[in-house]
Amino acid sequence: MKVTAQPFVGAVLPERTSWFAVFSDLIKARLTFLVLLTTLVGFYVGSTGAFDLSLMIATLVGTALLACGAAALNQLCEKEYDAKMRRTETRPLPAGKLQPDTVLVFGAACSIAGLIYLAVAVNPLTSFLGALTLVSYLFVYTPLKRKTWLNTAVGAIPGALPPLMGWTAARNDLDVAGWSLFAILFFWQIPHFLAIAWIYRDDYAKAGFVMLPVVDPDGFRTGRQAVSHTFGLLFMSLLPVVMGLAGVVYFAGAVLLGATFLFCAFQFSHALTLARARRLFFASIVYLPLLLVLMVVDKLKH
Repeated sequence: MKVTAQPFVGAVLPERTSWFAVFSDLIKARLTFLVLLTTLVGFYVGSTGAFDLSLMIATLVGTALLACGAAALNQLCEKEYDAKMRRTETRPLPAGKLQPDTVLVFGAACSIAGLIYLAVAVNPLTSFLGALTLVSYLFVYTPLKRKTWLNTAVGAIPGALPPLMGWTAARNDLDVAGWSLFAILFFWQIPHFLAIAWIYRDDYAKAGFVMLPVVDPDGFRTGRQAVSHTFGLLFMSLLPVVMGLAGVVYFAGAVLLGATFLFCAFQFSHALTLARARRLFFASIVYLPLLLVLMVVDKLKH
């Protein structure tokens, strides 16, 4: 498929397009917000003694820079593939709203600034985890999307590191309790992204992305993976209680939320319709913030 040349960044944008909207798309604002939310929860749950507001702000600033840079560089890597999918064809690069050189400079500057800021203002361990997130996202997960359906599991690793970054920012240490937050985010991402991939499987196939629903047309493996990982998530969500991070209120809420999410996954696996895929996706985006709120509200004092 031949992609025609796009206007340069200096071209006049359509009247309804603002620069704020363009850069919101470039940094994947909703995804970046989720990254910051999970980082904040990791910091708060990991905090001991008096809460350090200035350290929290530094952690969020550095993480925000890194997340914005990673999102921009990811879109630069996938610009020709985004142009082939209806859900992504209006992103800044395929739509011709920004030049690749502009995105490269912006993405690289944000990423480097974020890593340096985290190392100086927070601690080197958190910066190292940020670098691991950036490298695995751009140079492992992104190319794997065109090679194997296992990319979703691989991509869940950088997606699960932000709460661990928040934890290490607060404690400057990696321990088992911190990894429990990583485990929750890792397992949550699988049914979340499988629902998205099932809804947009034709788009992904057109762009050459090897997502599980693309290579599994009858949906048997897709449904099974959604159920097994949601079931695993139910158990992983109880680890904060075992680790002494949260109490009875969180435990009851985690069980209720996990059972509801699992029910939606079972429904999806038994009838892989668009309606049930959307229901599973909606359940995933309701589940995570509610679980995080419960964790914050019912944090056990140390």
